[in-house]
Amino acid sequence: MFLCEKEEIYINNLENTKENVKENVNDNVKAKENPKNNQRIKKNNIVRKVMVKNNNMRENEPNKKLEDLKPLKKDTLKIIPLGGLQEIGKNMTVFEYDDEIIIIDCGLAFPEDDMLGIDLVIPDITYLTKNKEKIKAMIITHGHEDHIGAIPYVLRQINVPIYATQLTLGLIENKLDEHKLLKTTKLKCVKAGTSLNIGKFKLDFIRVSHSIADSIAIAIHTPVGVVVHTGDFKVDYTPIDKDIIDLAKFAELGKEGVKLLMSDSTNSEREGYTMSEKSVGKVLDGIFNNCMKRIIVATFASNVHRVQQIINSSERNGRKVAIVGRSMINVINVASKLGYLNVNEGTIIDVDEVNKYPDQQLTIITTGSQGETMSALYRMAMGDHRKIEITTNDLIVISASPIPGNEKSLSKVIDELYKRGADVIYHSLADIHVSGHACQEEQKLILSLVKPKYFMPVHGEFRHLQKHAEIAKSVGIEPNNIFTLTNGRVLEIDQKGAKVVGTVPAGKVMVDGLGVGDVGNVVLRDRQHLSQDGLLVVVITIDSASGQVVAGPDIISRGFVYVKESETLMDDIKKLLKNELKELETKKVKDWITIKSDIRDKLKDYLYTHTKRNPMILPIIMEV
Repeated sequence: MFLCEKEEIYINNLENTKENVKENVNDNVKAKENPKNNQRIKKNNIVRKVMVKNNNMRENEPNKKLEDLKPLKKDTLKIIPLGGLQEIGKNMTVFEYDDEIIIIDCGLAFPEDDMLGIDLVIPDITYLTKNKEKIKAMIITHGHEDHIGAIPYVLRQINVPIYATQLTLGLIENKLDEHKLLKTTKLKCVKAGTSLNIGKFKLDFIRVSHSIADSIAIAIHTPVGVVVHTGDFKVDYTPIDKDIIDLAKFAELGKEGVKLLMSDSTNSEREGYTMSEKSVGKVLDGIFNNCMKRIIVATFASNVHRVQQIINSSERNGRKVAIVGRSMINVINVASKLGYLNVNEGTIIDVDEVNKYPDQQLTIITTGSQGETMSALYRMAMGDHRKIEITTNDLIVISASPIPGNEKSLSKVIDELYKRGADVIYHSLADIHVSGHACQEEQKLILSLVKPKYFMPVHGEFRHLQKHAEIAKSVGIEPNNIFTLTNGRVLEIDQKGAKVVGTVPAGKVMVDGLGVGDVGNVVLRDRQHLSQDGLLVVVITIDSASGQVVAGPDIISRGFVYVKESETLMDDIKKLLKNELKELETKKVKDWITIKSDIRDKLKDYLYTHTKRNPMILPIIMEV
């Protein structure tokens, strides 16, 4: 049981008083037995009176009401994932010690197939808004959308300083500028290899390799121990920017002692090692050499290293480069401005100038490597792009692998490109893409260097987390010390151990247009219903005085049947409803709710019997 401070003072005073009385009695007995003890006894009594007076002063200290005093708590670190577990994307983790919170990453996820009309999905930050006074900082590991995409939406509710590396900050600035939040947000640049104190947290920023430059892992030093968060990483010994992952720092932390390792699980099902980004450059050179066609390369906009290699191959073969796609243009502008892209003067041209050069002297770098419906490559494939038209003299290189869930849309784009006579090279035909995430042997390497007491796999679907947990067991991590959590579960660590202690809200907040969180399961269910069976609207006009039907019922069908080809069905529906309304008039039913409910039920049964369909039925009653 935890005692409040005032309760402890009272108990201590009571015990001290009893002890003082007992000692006074003993001293008086000794004084009678030996008069020489009188001087020592007087001194002891003075000391006791001072101690009692001091305790009474503490007890009566002003403004120390019992209800104002908080229970004495043990030192604990809470780790709360709000996104990124048992899903791809939406990465966000809260670290809370005492009355201070820091946040690692703030990403979005793309909508699933059943989220009709939804643009983006972001984490539920209910817990953070309730504890906003505790939040000291947000630290971002790298500039991918699944780590920075939700920042503008979160900052509208919680305005905190953001710490990130130079390129990551550049991408965040663009995003905040679009949302008109740049002037009100504090952005602070950090570098790999440096440290930073934020309240009771000390952070070490560790260089890692990934499919975007300037990626970092973070070592979080707390009073209860060190937590290492790898962010997204792979081990690349020959990176394009020559900044090799800092394995020495991971080893140093492991030697000093690490309480918990949180590590990227995305590729935990893949054996061996992830190929170096440089290997893609050799394949690209082979494609570009002696090619007499116009080359269009689609890749992830954020993959600055891939873009650099495409530009390098183009320059070696005397090609000009045009950039297409809003996100691609933004990233290349930021990367060039900050020195992360090296491009010869005159290499990059405006897309409006492509018709001035022969095909064999042109490269077009575009977005759309995942078959996204609004992307530049998709519009080219469908013949809808205003400036680029696909011809038989085009070679399309899709330098990416489909993210799970995007296979169908990407296949559709590839088919449409072939129909237009273009040649297409994609992941199944050539090694024109490598992952930015660690495979099993690299995951084992980090586990072996860091040597954590506890392990928590992050960033991946359930099967990825489970496989990573098995990998941790294989290198000697105790099974009881591995925590495979879900979003919202709270992992509490103290000097004695680690345990899961509860949950906080951690659902999905859907963004639809300008609306954030105003579309929930009910709205999605209605959208799914409409998409599957359509809508039938029944319009009836009733006399307000008599309650008699003066017009209708009129039937409006949307997505249910084509009315002109289903006139018999429409007439039968009208007869059914007229008979039902007459019956309600006979019963003198005038309550709108009852009338609507009766119409809906009768029509629903009739339609299912005759069509085996279940459209959404919307009765509308107008009074005159």
